[in-house]
Amino acid sequence: MDTDIQTKIFSGFQDFKALVKKWKADNEIIVFTNGCFDVIHHGHVDSLEKSAQLGTKLIVGLNSDESVRLLKGFDRPVMDEKARAIILAAFGFVDAVILFSEETPAKLVAQINPNVLVKGKQYEVHEIAGHDTVLKNGGKVITLDLVPGVSTSDIIQKIKSLK
Repeated sequence: MDTDIQTKIFSGFQDFKALVKKWKADNEIIVFTNGCFDVIHHGHVDSLEKSAQLGTKLIVGLNSDESVRLLKGFDRPVMDEKARAIILAAFGFVDAVILFSEETPAKLVAQINPNVLVKGKQYEVHEIAGHDTVLKNGGKVITLDLVPGVSTSDIIQKIKSLK
């Protein structure tokens, strides 16, 4: 695997801390988004690309396998955290992928303190983990339109129906 891809993947905030400190010192505009990204589809690509356009560095918080099971059930994730992290890190517009094991990335958002926090419009701003931290520190919370008619759950159901 390409070493450039590997250098974008972090097992937690402690491994990432020095890099985010450097980015802040360089006045980078840091954008943070997160998700399970279990079966990556064009809706994910669309939202990640739009998120990247909101700043100069895009950080993706990635739910660990344990965290995905808490949120989605025992039969998920379909792809393990290593595979999901590699795919996300392969995108040129993703600058870092950080795994987190909690149910929400609120702690990670507080540690990073991004300039911009992004999620899909299925969430109200007050429902987005870490929104309070970002707003309190002068950042922005932005919700993006989703690509209609595409979801990981629907894709998984379609695959199961092919059996």
